[in-house]
Amino acid sequence: MSSTITGDRAAPRRRNALAPTIAILAVVMLLFILFARIWTDLLWYRSVDATQVFTVRLISTMGLFAIFGILMGAAAWINMAIAYRLRPRGAQAANSSSTLGNYRQLMERRPQLVIAVPSVLLAILAGAGAVSNVDLFLAWLNATPFGTTDPYFGLDVAFFIFHLPWWRFVVGQLIWTLIVALLAAAAVHFVTGSLRTSPMRVTSPAAGQSPEIKFSNPFTKNAQAHLSVVMGLIMLAIGVDQWLGRYVFSISDNDALFTGIGYTDDHARITAKMIMSIICLVCAIAFFINAKLRRWVLPTSAVALAVASSLIVQGAYPALVQQFDVRPNEPDRERPYIVNQIQATRQAYGVADVEITDYSARTTVSAGQLVQDASVLPGIRLMDPQVISPTFEQLQQVRGYYQFPDVLDVDRYTIDGQETDAIVAAREINVAGLPPANQSWNNVHTVYTHGYAMVGAYGNRRQPSGEPEWIVRDIPPVGALEQVQPRIYFGENTTEYAIVGTAEGLDPVELDTPGGGNDTGAGESYNTYDGSGGVPIGNIFTRALFASRFGNINLLLSSRVHSESKILFDRTPAERVAKVAPWLNIDKDPYPAVVDGRVVWIVDGYTTSDSYPNSQRVDLASATSDSTSSWTPIGTERQNVNYMRNSVKAVVDAYDGSVTLYAWDTDDPVLQTWEKVYPDMLHSVDEVSPDLMAHFRYPQDLFKVQRQILGRYHMTNPDAWYQQSDLWVVPEDPRSADTKEPAYYLSIKWPGDEMPVFSQTAVFVPNERENLGAYMAVVADAASPDYGKLRVLRLSDTHQVPGPNQTFNAIQTDQLVQQALLPFTSQGAAEPVYGNLLTLPLGGGLIYVNPIYTRGKTQGSYPVLRFIVVRFGDHIGLGSTLQEALDQVFEGDAGASTGEEEVNGGETPTTPSTGLAAVQQALQEAANAYTAADAALTRGDLGEYQRQIEIARQKLQDAQNAAR
Repeated sequence: MSSTITGDRAAPRRRNALAPTIAILAVVMLLFILFARIWTDLLWYRSVDATQVFTVRLISTMGLFAIFGILMGAAAWINMAIAYRLRPRGAQAANSSSTLGNYRQLMERRPQLVIAVPSVLLAILAGAGAVSNVDLFLAWLNATPFGTTDPYFGLDVAFFIFHLPWWRFVVGQLIWTLIVALLAAAAVHFVTGSLRTSPMRVTSPAAGQSPEIKFSNPFTKNAQAHLSVVMGLIMLAIGVDQWLGRYVFSISDNDALFTGIGYTDDHARITAKMIMSIICLVCAIAFFINAKLRRWVLPTSAVALAVASSLIVQGAYPALVQQFDVRPNEPDRERPYIVNQIQATRQAYGVADVEITDYSARTTVSAGQLVQDASVLPGIRLMDPQVISPTFEQLQQVRGYYQFPDVLDVDRYTIDGQETDAIVAAREINVAGLPPANQSWNNVHTVYTHGYAMVGAYGNRRQPSGEPEWIVRDIPPVGALEQVQPRIYFGENTTEYAIVGTAEGLDPVELDTPGGGNDTGAGESYNTYDGSGGVPIGNIFTRALFASRFGNINLLLSSRVHSESKILFDRTPAERVAKVAPWLNIDKDPYPAVVDGRVVWIVDGYTTSDSYPNSQRVDLASATSDSTSSWTPIGTERQNVNYMRNSVKAVVDAYDGSVTLYAWDTDDPVLQTWEKVYPDMLHSVDEVSPDLMAHFRYPQDLFKVQRQILGRYHMTNPDAWYQQSDLWVVPEDPRSADTKEPAYYLSIKWPGDEMPVFSQTAVFVPNERENLGAYMAVVADAASPDYGKLRVLRLSDTHQVPGPNQTFNAIQTDQLVQQALLPFTSQGAAEPVYGNLLTLPLGGGLIYVNPIYTRGKTQGSYPVLRFIVVRFGDHIGLGSTLQEALDQVFEGDAGASTGEEEVNGGETPTTPSTGLAAVQQALQEAANAYTAADAALTRGDLGEYQRQIEIARQKLQDAQNAAR
């Protein structure tokens, strides 16, 4: 029997031990996962020489967690301990609930445990909530003055950007901590009997009398004194919050009119905040006095006064001022505040010095009209980076596991001593393009590890077939741009981690070139990564950490992960810059460039704030999204800003992933602040090589934000600003409804300038109208002394110039255009694809240039350039070359040459027509292409072979169309 009893007793013990064991194992696993994340992050930061960023942020995070966690834990612990110490003796029956009695017994037996457990939990929650404000803390700690004061409080702008957000967070945490401490203390008072839940007592009536209801104080005197002190501290903290709230009006929306202080804020709301701060102080004193008097009448009256005063001075009075004084006289009341708001907004977005010129755009034409603009015509971009991505894919993708972006990039290169705009793209790896059966872990992560080479085409040239004329093409790269290291391990679409490196004696496994790209000219070639980037994972412990991070056991089991292996992860340029510089907003259009023989990614970084006083707040998602790009946050980026500078130019090497940050706008106080936080991370712009400097350009997102701001803030007269009498808006893209027209990079010659310059341009239309209102451009060439110069041509209100949508409609409905497209579209074999509608200041007016492509409807078809349409005023010209279209517009002679005959090898493309001659011409061109293809195949040039075959196919299609 004894053995049975022993077994029965052991079973519960085993069952009771199971739950703690599972709990301990779960905690250990969670800690291991957390450690794996932290340690692998540290290894990543070491791999990019940014350990400082990791350590500063980790120490600051731990510090914030500890400070605010200890603050919360200590406040809860101390107040709960005080409440327990002040418990009434012999009051166990004060609250008769059996559940409450159990809690009371537990507290009596183990008071330290009952107090410690909730205090620790509250500390962890408070600490975890504080760590997200690490950037706020670091910026406050290293704040740099702006040297500019706001017009209402006389404080440096740095107070609003760096100090105010931090102190509001601290005060908010303090209020929350005191409220939690109050609730924790009240709970202990309730459990111990110091707080009764039934202060009302009904006495038994005497004969013939009604029952008498008596109210007693629900608190003991000690509990009342304790809680009064805590509530007094809460009122003090609220008073400080109200005092800081005065400054918040400088960065809050003013009745939807603008961001910043307005008349009602200045004359009612700010004063109300000050009054409420004083009233809160009075309430705090009343609570402190009540700790001695121990009567609730005084503090209750004070709180009632505070509530009533708040309703009146913060609610009713400002509403009355706004409704009955400001609204009927809004232009007059708000005028001085609008003046300050306009000035602050223009300063915050860097548009204070924009040059606005009234421009009487000519709309009439005459022969020789472009003679003064001869230098700009050869550089007019005809290739649309949004349209020709499929052309790049069909002619240069080579294999399905490579890819190009949907929208290519515009850059410029000096070829044979001549600077030219170029359409460029990196040929990145695309494992999704592999057949599903080949998407094994080994293939995805160890074989298909990198893309190969940057591809570029002239922006202003095309081949006779309508295809781009290549600057650099094929695998290995052939052309004018030498790429000594063409492999692309880091790219915009390279999101999978890769395992690289080969142990001594083993064959390489990373696919390098698919065929025709090695020394023998045939067969696939393989490569072993030997770059400095990546994290070594030679030991089993490190592999286990990464297996935990990526949730894949293959990192431990695969024989391809060995002592010489490295892991490449977080491989997109924007992601790498965002991790190295977490205080930046990242431009959404990183672009590749060949610099000193290496492919690099250039990424623009912005210092931003949402706290610049009296500056209009902008939603980046709305301001920067258009038909070619959309804004999505990376990490903890701000979406709503009212201050923005392009303070950093970042360069990410496409082979080794190294990140280099250049301090671009060194006058920016926000940048200076972060230089103090991370003193060794930013390089001087003097270290930029001439080759790299030639590829820096004015960033896209900043220009779009400035474009939106100038739509209204070009008006510096407060009355015009208020009435919106000259409001400009960005037109919709004519090719894509409900999306804004993008800004365009192209070389233009500004009226009065001698030579064209690489620029970023945009147009405005008047609000609710479609005629052209203004033309905006910024000098985008970083090597130019005028880099960043914003200029606007304001068009006449009395003499209308057609806008983009009006021009696009005129082009589509033009009889000459319709007739030219008819041979391609009549039988449904092809469809027209309209390119970007470029606007340039030429000939004393503004000229539109619109390339038109055709694209077949068969599998593998791609757009080829067929026509160029030009519109000046109401005059439209169409040609197979830009020169032909310009000459048609300007009475047979534009007055200057586009140079197309020279850049196309002396062969001028002719407009496709119908009839026997057209059929014969197309067949002859097809035969020539087949001959060229045979020659390319003989010498092993597979890229040229594929290109000539495609030309022949297209010419046969032209012959069919012409024969109909």
